[in-house]
Amino acid sequence: RNHGFAYRAGWWIGRAIIAFLVLSVGLTVLYKFVPVPVTATMLMDPNGFTKDWTSLDDIDRNMVDAAIAGEDAKFCLHSGFDEDAILTAWRRNQQGGRIRGGSTISQQTAKNVFLWQGRSWPRKVMETVYTPMIEALWSKRRIVEVYLNVAEFGRGVFGVHAAAEYYFKTTPDKLSLRQAAALASILPAPRQRNPQTGSARTRSIAGGAQTIQADGRDSCLVLQP
Repeated sequence: RNHGFAYRAGWWIGRAIIAFLVLSVGLTVLYKFVPVPVTATMLMDPNGFTKDWTSLDDIDRNMVDAAIAGEDAKFCLHSGFDEDAILTAWRRNQQGGRIRGGSTISQQTAKNVFLWQGRSWPRKVMETVYTPMIEALWSKRRIVEVYLNVAEFGRGVFGVHAAAEYYFKTTPDKLSLRQAAALASILPAPRQRNPQTGSARTRSIAGGAQTIQADGRDSCLVLQP
């Protein structure tokens, strides 16, 4: 009997794993071509949510480079994980204080699209499954396009289109460098921060975005000049 139970349990677990993989790969392939309609973070926001999908061609290059400068300066150089950033974050966390992450834009996109927010080992393990998957099946351009369309920019504000309209009464293609940097500055903690065009962090990100444009670290995205 025990052998029979173990066999049936293994059979169902195996089927569940296969079904999960098929669904995961299927959604990843689908989202390579179509806009992500909704995410768990959006659905769980008690404020409701505002979003509007925008093609990367209609997002100012300043916004793209500001996001890279603020969140993942090596975005075009890594294959999903930035080992140096992870190691640096781990060392800082050993010293105590506020926990810092070392997540790349690819990791954040995997989390935002397929998973949930919060710090937990199950979520991090799942993140390490989805991140290589989107790196393998999507282009870098597609990853950053999806990221900017699903990222949270405030309570109920998702995606750069909603953020540009909500904070600056403009559209993503008309964001100035300082406005783009201000939006990027709140990405690590969008529910606790407001975009301030004159803050030190905004100025730092703006400078980083200009450097990224100058040295070609956004070349993998084939952006409009």
